[in-house]
Amino acid sequence: MIFRATQALLFLLLLIGHPGSFAAAPRPLLSDYTHTAWTEVDGAPAGVTKFAQGADGWLWIATPTGLYRFDGARFEHTDKVYGQPLYSSNIMALTTAPDGALWVGYRVGGVSVFRKEGAQTYMESGGLRPVGAMHIEAAPDGAIWVAMRDGVAVLAPGGKRFQYLGPESGLPALGVFQILFARDGTTWIGTNTGAYFRRPGENRFGQAWPRKTLVWLCEAPDGSIWGNDFERGYYRVHTTPPPAGQTQKPELEGIGMYFDRQGTMWMMHAESLERKVAPATSRTPEQSLSTLNGISGPMLGAIRQDREGNLWLGTSRGIDRLRLNRLQTLPVARRLEYPALVKGPSGDIWVGDYAGDLWSYSPGQPPRREVPGRLTASYTAPDGTLWLGGMEGVLRRDPDGRLTQIRFPDEVKGLRVHALQLGMDGALWASFSAGKGVYKLLEGEWIKSGGLQGIPDLLTTSMARDSAGNIWMAHPSSRITIVGDRKVSALGPDQGLQLGTILHLHADNRTMWAGGEGGVALYRNGRFATLHGERNERFRGVSGIVRLPGGDLWLHGADGLYRIVAADLDGWLKDGTNAVPFERFNAQDGMQGRAPQLRPVPSLMRSRDGVLWYATTGSVGSIDPANILRNPLPPPVEVLGVQSDGARYAIPQGRALGLPQGTRNVQIDFTALSLSIPERVRLRYRLAGLDQAWQEAAGRRQAYYTNLVPGKYRFEVMASNEDNLWNTKGAALEMDIPPTFVQSGWFKLLLAAAGLLLLYAAYALRIRYLTQRMQERLHERLAERSRIARALHDTLLQSMQSLLISFDAHSRHLKEGTQERTRLDQTLNLAEQLLVEGRDQIMDLRASAGPETLELTLEQFGKGLAAHRPHAFAMRVKGKPRQLRPAAHEEIYAIAREALFNASRYADASRIEVELEYGDSAFRLRIRDDGRGLDESVALTGQRPGHWGLPGMRERAKGIGAGLEIGSKAEEGTVITVTVPARKAY
Repeated sequence: MIFRATQALLFLLLLIGHPGSFAAAPRPLLSDYTHTAWTEVDGAPAGVTKFAQGADGWLWIATPTGLYRFDGARFEHTDKVYGQPLYSSNIMALTTAPDGALWVGYRVGGVSVFRKEGAQTYMESGGLRPVGAMHIEAAPDGAIWVAMRDGVAVLAPGGKRFQYLGPESGLPALGVFQILFARDGTTWIGTNTGAYFRRPGENRFGQAWPRKTLVWLCEAPDGSIWGNDFERGYYRVHTTPPPAGQTQKPELEGIGMYFDRQGTMWMMHAESLERKVAPATSRTPEQSLSTLNGISGPMLGAIRQDREGNLWLGTSRGIDRLRLNRLQTLPVARRLEYPALVKGPSGDIWVGDYAGDLWSYSPGQPPRREVPGRLTASYTAPDGTLWLGGMEGVLRRDPDGRLTQIRFPDEVKGLRVHALQLGMDGALWASFSAGKGVYKLLEGEWIKSGGLQGIPDLLTTSMARDSAGNIWMAHPSSRITIVGDRKVSALGPDQGLQLGTILHLHADNRTMWAGGEGGVALYRNGRFATLHGERNERFRGVSGIVRLPGGDLWLHGADGLYRIVAADLDGWLKDGTNAVPFERFNAQDGMQGRAPQLRPVPSLMRSRDGVLWYATTGSVGSIDPANILRNPLPPPVEVLGVQSDGARYAIPQGRALGLPQGTRNVQIDFTALSLSIPERVRLRYRLAGLDQAWQEAAGRRQAYYTNLVPGKYRFEVMASNEDNLWNTKGAALEMDIPPTFVQSGWFKLLLAAAGLLLLYAAYALRIRYLTQRMQERLHERLAERSRIARALHDTLLQSMQSLLISFDAHSRHLKEGTQERTRLDQTLNLAEQLLVEGRDQIMDLRASAGPETLELTLEQFGKGLAAHRPHAFAMRVKGKPRQLRPAAHEEIYAIAREALFNASRYADASRIEVELEYGDSAFRLRIRDDGRGLDESVALTGQRPGHWGLPGMRERAKGIGAGLEIGSKAEEGTVITVTVPARKAY
């Protein structure tokens, strides 16, 4: 009897403080936990032998067919750890050390350790014999202990080789399965021959009792050690022998035991997992996870709690996770049908539904029936009086428990009540289905519409009373009726109400909240303002609204339970255009079903102890706003790899990732290690220098970039967990994309040079074309001048010559000395002078300025002048002749021709010289004669009266940017010099 009492007391102690566990009525396992199963179909590994998790957040999974890791979203089979290969795929032992190292033990022998800076495998050269490693455990002092099939091997901190604990340690040489470091410092070893222990300071292990196979050792919250006998029996292990004559028997049945951090005992059976609650011998289906309620498979093999509090289970077909719910579902003996929440007289919450009675629930106590009968609507008066709407009438329950039935009027018999509300005058308003409108119960009489005009016969889904005592009635089609003191008014779309069917009204001081199919709106200052959430959240289908005393707003809608904190709501109240941040609780938090979309409403209430109660179409749950289960761990973030053009690139450690030349499109894979609710993990990323702002990775864990140019890039990613706790440090990846030859700077310089060359070629071709056109026009002009000169010479001059010869012949018949002869001779001399001048003009007209042979053209022109004048002509050329620019050529030739013509006609020179100098810095033309020089008046004015030769020469020189100098001395001659800069001459 003492043993049995001690056993029961132990389990009662284990259950103290466990959320939702009551000694009198333990809650069902799956109302406290959300269960998720993955099988081979989901890519999950099967036959798990061990789980492990380090500070990096990865859940490592050992199996006989390889090593897997899980980030909460995807199972990944890997044959490498930190880039280093595994020795074997048949893995039996697995653990993570405090320094972040991952230790792997192989069933075929050997142990490997993996760190980011490298890996090492211990075989015979490392002190291990070639037998299987069954279990690995990191000791508190940093040593690594390995349970081998042939003993226990220890790697001391900083050691290079494993050392076996020999016979002097007191341990058996074979059949070691388990190593356990207890909280009191005792080391426990589980073997085929029993459990062995060594206390701190001792050198030798002693054998514990019972002395039989004990292989799966675990420590309970009270410090007791439990062991499995390989025959589905669990024993409490003792360091002292039992009383004489007492036979030790297994106290519990199971193949594996585990205690989580909350102290809850979990027992594994062949085909199920059981949460053990008092009394210890009970084994109820509602406390088990089995094939009947969705476990991934039979043959349970491994169990572990991760750093976020989730429980992981390995089976022969997959993996299961149990996550503690934030929402507590009310356990009921019978499934509820459209449950209704009722505020009890003392402020607690009672529950009724369409098919049963009204019950009150208290922690640790069995439920109690308060009112019989079905329920569709209720109202609790401030004095504790309950008004309950059923199928046949309205039931009044006084604070002392007395019940009074009030029958419906004949025209609404059999209809459901949708809403009840007490007016300031103490009269009860009730709304009915089927378009029958509302009735007012006054002194035992039902009065349609309260005897008022203007209340529509539309369905009234909800009613509320504002601070002024007015009754608000909600209808479909975004319509609300307000009944005041003998006055009826209406609100609707004209006042900004756009919610469709209004499901619930909630008075908030002097304002009124309305929840409906299309969202939530607040009425104040004569208008409705619609509430919008971040990420385009509409808060649709809200049928329950509660404003807490601290200002937080809670909404229960079609997509879950929402919490909007007071500070964010105040910001929206000041500026109604803001989208408010929010927190959502739904099926992932343990909610079963969705908020009712017609009745009973409201679907959300607050009890006197501050707990929020919500109703769905088939269940009732609760949450304590002051004690919400939170995840305090921001998720570690990791960049997994880069893909480009079908190739995958591993992430290097401590340096930039070099991508191939010409890479333009990349896919960057990343993840956040949060295993509780990975669906709510938010990921943001950016490519520095390309993305102007953080990008939200909605529903994916990849980033895609196209049309990248060569250069250095930095990719950054950060994440938050389900509680919006951000890991702002995140992860980063440096990438370097070198340019191809056509993307390099040299190629761009070559392109620029080629472009300039093409421009120059186009310019040269254009100049050549224009030069050719000018030459053609010049040749045409010279040909025309030659034609005119030829015609004048052959007609006019020949005729004048014949005329002169005729007059000369006739003059000879006149006697010399006579006045007539003298006049006739003078006339003939004048005519002969005119003939000479005409010949000179014809010579000038026939002169040609060939662009290629300036010196030859000027020499021909000068010699032609000398042939008709009494002076000599000379031509000299200095430097290597070059082709002049067409414009310069033409103007220089015109200046030289004018100068030569003037010197030949007016200078009375005996010699005229032309000198052409082709210099590197300038081109010079000099025309020198030894005549009488310029007249003083010409030298002063720069021109001869009535002649425009000298001014024309100056204008031509200025037009080509040349300098013109005229030097002249009386009786010594004249020198004309034209200087053209090289850049304008050639």
